[in-house]
Amino acid sequence: MIPLSVPNFEGNEKIYVDDAIEKVWVSTGGAYIGQLEQQIAEFLNIEQAVAVQSGTAAIHLALMECGVQPGDLVIVPTLTFIAAVNPVRYQFAEPIFMDCDDSLCMDPIKLKQFLQDECDIIDDKVIHARSKKQIKAIVVVHVFGNMADMENIMEIAKEYHLFVIEDATEALGTKYTDGKYVGKFAGTIGDFGAFSFNGNKIITTGGGGMVVAKDSAKAEHMRYLSTQAKDDPLFYVHNEVGYNYRMTNVQAAIGVAQMEELPEFIKRKNANYDRYAELLLDWQQGVLGEFRKGIRSNKWFYSLILKADIQKDVEEIIHELSGKQIQTRAIWGLIHEQKPYRECIAYKIEKAHYYKNHVINIPCSTNLSEQDIEYVVSTIKEVI
Repeated sequence: MIPLSVPNFEGNEKIYVDDAIEKVWVSTGGAYIGQLEQQIAEFLNIEQAVAVQSGTAAIHLALMECGVQPGDLVIVPTLTFIAAVNPVRYQFAEPIFMDCDDSLCMDPIKLKQFLQDECDIIDDKVIHARSKKQIKAIVVVHVFGNMADMENIMEIAKEYHLFVIEDATEALGTKYTDGKYVGKFAGTIGDFGAFSFNGNKIITTGGGGMVVAKDSAKAEHMRYLSTQAKDDPLFYVHNEVGYNYRMTNVQAAIGVAQMEELPEFIKRKNANYDRYAELLLDWQQGVLGEFRKGIRSNKWFYSLILKADIQKDVEEIIHELSGKQIQTRAIWGLIHEQKPYRECIAYKIEKAHYYKNHVINIPCSTNLSEQDIEYVVSTIKEVI
């Protein structure tokens, strides 16, 4: 079976993990945690980063720093993995679902329309006119390693006094190469950025994540909250409700080794994408999903976008490819259609419905061989 996306441990992972175990630093203390935080901060050209248990934990902490409280509203995409949205409910707030554009990321045009037509600004607060609830933040997801239209989204957020949380869990290493934010990495443009090191990401710690903030004081507060809010670790004084969100040293040891390989992994992801694009250039049943111009993407996931008149549905295609030893995946079910969120506001969802039914993700691991790619493409042309 050619898997969809699997980890690649070809560096110093075992050496560093063995070292952590030998030194008996295996839990939420140890040198590798700080080392990984420093590596991420240096890579992203930012002041500091905070290691946490998951990208979900990172988004939750960011929402807390935005002051999201019970009854507030947060604008989110519907076309994303549900982990980008669930933390809104952890704060007993409500999501407002936004459509995607052709990048598969949040549509800034509809975002602006919604804020203009459905909301009022009262004392620098955005109030949803119908519910009378305040909108506090926008969660923007950089889908599959693409970059959302951050130039427009940040302008809108500034105009409407909204915090921006970038879910860059799929986009570590994606950066602007042109425009207002040239040189800026995904996750470092908004007020907060969340990263994931889940097993299928471009680098992994098994689980784990990282959260960053423009405001250093907020980053420090998130670190404090992630370690059970200890004000005095000797006598166990806690002045706030904290969380068990800190990354373990064993996870961080894997991450330190993975960060050493990240530039090479990005090169391979881009080279493999280019080979797919070359082999699929004359394919008549769809196209290989493109990435936004003016960026260097990490090209984490590759998407086939099928034509509207395709004769087979996505489920049938996935099963047929699986029978030929190729693992593929449908894009996510739209979150506003999921049972916990059906009563929430969903604003003019159109393109997301189309892409839900016409996108298939194909193998994209960093250890794909040339023969793997050629077999995947030839089989796709045979099956679809």
